[in-house]
Amino acid sequence: MARPTSATIHVDALRHNLGQVRARAPRSRVMAVVKADGYGHGLERVARSLAGADAFGVAALSDAERLRAAGISQPVLLLSGFDEPSDIDRLRALGVSTVVHHASQLEMLEQALPGEPVDCWLKLDSGMHRLGFGPMAFRDAHARLTALQPGVVGEVMLMNHFASSDDFADGPSLGQQTRRQIEVFREVTADLPGLRSLANSAAVLGWPDAHDDWVRPGGALYGISVVEGRDGAGFGLRPAMTLSTRLIAVNRVCKGGRIGYAGTWECPEDMEVGVAAIGYGDGYPRAAPAGTPVLVGGHRSQVIGRVSMDLMTVDLRGIPGARVGAPVTLWGPELPVETIAAVAGTIGYELTCSITRRVRFLER
Repeated sequence: MARPTSATIHVDALRHNLGQVRARAPRSRVMAVVKADGYGHGLERVARSLAGADAFGVAALSDAERLRAAGISQPVLLLSGFDEPSDIDRLRALGVSTVVHHASQLEMLEQALPGEPVDCWLKLDSGMHRLGFGPMAFRDAHARLTALQPGVVGEVMLMNHFASSDDFADGPSLGQQTRRQIEVFREVTADLPGLRSLANSAAVLGWPDAHDDWVRPGGALYGISVVEGRDGAGFGLRPAMTLSTRLIAVNRVCKGGRIGYAGTWECPEDMEVGVAAIGYGDGYPRAAPAGTPVLVGGHRSQVIGRVSMDLMTVDLRGIPGARVGAPVTLWGPELPVETIAAVAGTIGYELTCSITRRVRFLER
């Protein structure tokens, strides 16, 4: 019998979430970010489900190749940019645009032979200090790019990336970094031509003055929030993944019995303990401590003991009807992935991206 662990992808939720993004940014085009295998939901599956998006964003050229092989015809942007001169020919062959964020990329473009022009998104480092040209270098980079039109470079567009847009501008002391990044972007690009893109998922939800020509939602499309204390449902989003398994054992353990590796959890009374067929080998976080919520047959329960590679143990007190084969939900519409992430000290994005190959993927 196959291992009972599965990730069910709710394609209607993906489409609903795209609709919510459009409703929040009605004057913007939507670039659906599908990097990291569609945030763990499956690249081709997500792209087909989000056929109404205006473009797609990926982090690797191999992902762009997969999209084209799957028949996806919308514009595709390589968000991390190209790495070597031969990548330029691949961009041309695929009809994929690229982010330009570093002087080395400008040099490669300047040395490229004329051919099909590549559309470029020039990235400003407005304060995140990860990728992009600083304010003092940005205009020179723009001039160098436009000098390569039309033989090497096609359309030149302008973008930045926010560092803390999940910190909304709800008060005078909040959202200061994002507000400053918007100001820097406006100042540096004030008289430059080109379409603009600033907003990631959090900015789509909380910074309407940053929506501009294009928005680039990622996690929001999958129903995931990174705003502390709020899940996707609080923004009208629907979770696009349910991770589930089943109990493969129900054991009676006496008071004082220690559960799992290193015996870190002690039974406070005689009790039923369930063993579920899921662990960090499936992508469930080992860092999830005792007390992390799970649903057993739809009833709230909790992890007890340490999560191991293939199994976890759960508290069946208060669920007297639990039997071998009972369904166990690790996250989904009834148990937000953000709840699990907060307990495990991470974010929902990491959890959905961590699902491993041995988990069966289903569509609903």
